[in-house]
Amino acid sequence: MPTALWYQTLIKPTWAPPAWLFGPVWIALYAIIIASFGYVGFLFFKGRISFLVLLPFILNIIFNMLFTPLQFGLQNNLLAAIDIFLVLGTLIWALLAIFPFAKWVSFINLPYLLWVCFATVLQLTITILNWSK
Repeated sequence: MPTALWYQTLIKPTWAPPAWLFGPVWIALYAIIIASFGYVGFLFFKGRISFLVLLPFILNIIFNMLFTPLQFGLQNNLLAAIDIFLVLGTLIWALLAIFPFAKWVSFINLPYLLWVCFATVLQLTITILNWSK
């Protein structure tokens, strides 16, 4: 089934945002992610932070990029739900790890953290509502 049609057939909570909102939100969030995660990479390559501080940022990007193929490519709500937990967990880890070295990176990523918290609840709700599909 085509992706757009498949997503439209899913049972969603009444508080789910309209599909058109996701694009603009992610454009803004990716601007924050590129600037701040790029700075973390710069700190690592300059020898100012260890790989263990960089690692959660790398994992977060990997898990973030896996979400769309899992949710919409495979059309698998359960795998997407597991993945969104990994996105949330690695993001929290990343923001805590970088805080002693670059507090602004943690603060500027608060909108990303809030969105991922919301997306986690939304994905879990959609997964539960559509469990038998």
